[in-house]
Amino acid sequence: MSSAFWRARFSDGTVRSSRITLATFIILLGCVAMCTTAKAAAPGRAECRSAPSKILGHPVPYCVILPPGYDSGKQRYPILYFLHGLGSNSQLLIDDGGMDLVNDLWAQNKIGEFLIVTPDAGRSFYINSRDGKVRYEDFFIREFIPYIESHYRVHAERQYRGIGGVSMGGYGSLRFALRYPQMFASVSAHSAALVANLPSGGMTGYQGAMLSRVLGTAFGSPPDAAYWNQNSPFTLVKNAPHLNGLKIYFDCGTEDEYGFNVGAQAFHDLLDARHIPNEFHLYPGGHDWSYVAEHFPASLEFHSRAFGLAAK
Repeated sequence: MSSAFWRARFSDGTVRSSRITLATFIILLGCVAMCTTAKAAAPGRAECRSAPSKILGHPVPYCVILPPGYDSGKQRYPILYFLHGLGSNSQLLIDDGGMDLVNDLWAQNKIGEFLIVTPDAGRSFYINSRDGKVRYEDFFIREFIPYIESHYRVHAERQYRGIGGVSMGGYGSLRFALRYPQMFASVSAHSAALVANLPSGGMTGYQGAMLSRVLGTAFGSPPDAAYWNQNSPFTLVKNAPHLNGLKIYFDCGTEDEYGFNVGAQAFHDLLDARHIPNEFHLYPGGHDWSYVAEHFPASLEFHSRAFGLAAK
């Protein structure tokens, strides 16, 4: 406190008044300290569990980040499904500092409160595999979402349901949102695995080798171009009769090692040509978590606005 504050309180010279004022000040100071501590000590929390699946034949791990107010009330919240990339898992946001970013945004009142759920997906690309052995899309839509929304206090309605992801998960989030626009109100993607067309002449050369390594066996081995096109977000946009006002955000690094920046630009051009509103950015950076971490807050703020949660 400044000396002026003390002079204003104690200039009358009366002992009794001074003691009462000092006591009042100490109480107020304690209240401020308690309120500040309570706010700082109330971040969101995470829990990692597993969801049963008859379709996949085994439990599927997932992690959920619960907002600060979740444990102290009975209200329901919007929900964001966030899909991990290749080589990662359901603990993506827990292990790589994503939860700290989320808590910082909550502490700074830059986003409203909503749940963030990340399911494990292996190398599935979030589709039903070409050989039919891994029906991840069926699991996610028919089992996982109903399970989560019956076990957590969320608004199980389209306007409060968003989906996002990174790399393989960015591909998955765009594909799910475009294929099921009646289920999702908003979609975001960082460094999404967007490729307009598989390389002609098969998966040869540098680009072919890189893509073959990324795609694995989900689209066939070697990848089946027809199956790729059937599942492509590009194809879904071309065939989509309407998207029910779906809000779309995506970005990519200009130095993306897989060339996904080229696909992202082409996807943006296609959306614009179809007069589908979208927010798109190309930023300096490569295909790594440091790039995603820099822009992850922007997509969370995007979803918060889409949920109608105004920043305080």
